[in-house]
Amino acid sequence: MISANNVTYRVGKKALFEDVNIKFTEGNCYGIIGANGAGKSTFLKILSGELETTSGDIAMTPGQRLSVLEQDHFKYEEYPVMDVVIMGNQRLYDIMKEKDALYAKEDFTDEDGIRASELEGEFAEMDGWEAESNAATLLNGLGISTDLHYSLMSTLNGSDKVKVLLARALFGSPDILLLDEPTNHLDLDAIAWLEEFLINFENTVIVVSHDRYFLNKVCTCIADIDYGKIQLYAGNYDFWYESSQLIIRQMKEANKKKEEKIKELQEFISRFSANASKSKQATSRKRALEKIELDEIKPSSRKYPYIDFRPDREISNEVLEVKNISKTIDGVKVLDNISFIMNHDDKIAFVGGNEHAKTVLFQILMEEMEPDEGSFKWGVTTSRAYFPKDYTAEFDNDYTIADWLMGYSPVDDITYVRGFLGRMLFAGEDGVKKVKVLSGGEKVRCLLSKMMISGANVLIFDEPTNHLDMESITALNNGMIKFPGVELFSCRDHQLVQTTANRIMEILPDGTLVDKMTTYDEYLANDELARKRTVYTASLTDTEE
Repeated sequence: MISANNVTYRVGKKALFEDVNIKFTEGNCYGIIGANGAGKSTFLKILSGELETTSGDIAMTPGQRLSVLEQDHFKYEEYPVMDVVIMGNQRLYDIMKEKDALYAKEDFTDEDGIRASELEGEFAEMDGWEAESNAATLLNGLGISTDLHYSLMSTLNGSDKVKVLLARALFGSPDILLLDEPTNHLDLDAIAWLEEFLINFENTVIVVSHDRYFLNKVCTCIADIDYGKIQLYAGNYDFWYESSQLIIRQMKEANKKKEEKIKELQEFISRFSANASKSKQATSRKRALEKIELDEIKPSSRKYPYIDFRPDREISNEVLEVKNISKTIDGVKVLDNISFIMNHDDKIAFVGGNEHAKTVLFQILMEEMEPDEGSFKWGVTTSRAYFPKDYTAEFDNDYTIADWLMGYSPVDDITYVRGFLGRMLFAGEDGVKKVKVLSGGEKVRCLLSKMMISGANVLIFDEPTNHLDMESITALNNGMIKFPGVELFSCRDHQLVQTTANRIMEILPDGTLVDKMTTYDEYLANDELARKRTVYTASLTDTEE
């Protein structure tokens, strides 16, 4: 168990948290939610001891081990992958290294023998002989192939480094597990594996995530951060949403009844306060009026952008034809003979772990890259807007937000442009901010403004939810659902894929394409290739035995 007792944390004069009291108990998975800037990650750092409270304290059951998902992806560059995972239990790792050093000594003494015996006993108690096997199970489950288990971290790509650090946090069945955005940079298969792991995990989990489907799958409780307070709700994310909305509705209804009662009492007092025969009744009603207090209903700190993609023209039946496209990069065949015809009502989600292949295909379709073989043809009525995975170059300039978007506007009117920025929560003086200093989430909202103002009838998104908060993801999801044009997209947000796509395509590791007219959940449940894939499952029992 871990608890926050009267915790206050100030940044300068501003209190990010004030007098927070909350207890996290064994056997539960707690989802920490709140608007950007509410302090979700800060609260995890307070729980882990990385940050000290201004007042109050954090208490943890004595003898329990706490594990945290590291955020520095380059911290362990010179260590082998297997070592990094086992470091998740630092004491076990230290024992292993001390044992190795002792046994490597040429002048092994009696004292060394006694020490080695002590270490062997502790090593066995900590299930040390199964450490590498348990670590391998975690790595395989997250999609790190066996041939990489003893490679240096410096040789891994960014996504694989994230997976290794996640395996490190999960290793050795910690008593308390703190995870800050664990699904970032994970493909949907790895996220599904993590969901099953956490569902079967028997200790305490506290997780920050913007993935609504993930929170619904794994969480037994939701801790909502709003205005420096943390309110705990039993149930998953959907239950929190319904409960919080119900509470607000009930408070509004109660206030409405109180306001009606106040009006009734005021009218009586006004009519009869001067009437001698009813002065006692008027006085009684004055006392009753003084006792009525309206409930204070604070507006939430959450802000939802308004995302509405409106095409300037309807799309005809001829949208896109892709014929036998192949592409090899650095000796690896990324795309192998890809062919498909896109229909005028298609919303295609590209899923699976071959992320580079999706990006290459989108770049080819947007004429940013040439295929080695094959061709594609867009219909004459199509107009396209593209959200690239790497948008660094877009913001490498000295433009203000308003000037940047003006460069893409079909209407030469700053008021027209500011209207689109306002929908994306860039109000007032925000428009004069330089684009190069924007946060990741702000840059994404700028790109979505650009796509909205384009009036395109074909939208291509390559991982648009990265850096977005839950409110923006929800708004994007709704905008993509109601968009009347066609869409091609890749996204790690399960709920967005499930609710938006009517057609699923997966580019397999060998570069070939699987194409199904189905929803994502149906694809996962019924696809023969999905059933044939090797799926590594791990639970708490797997890591202990």
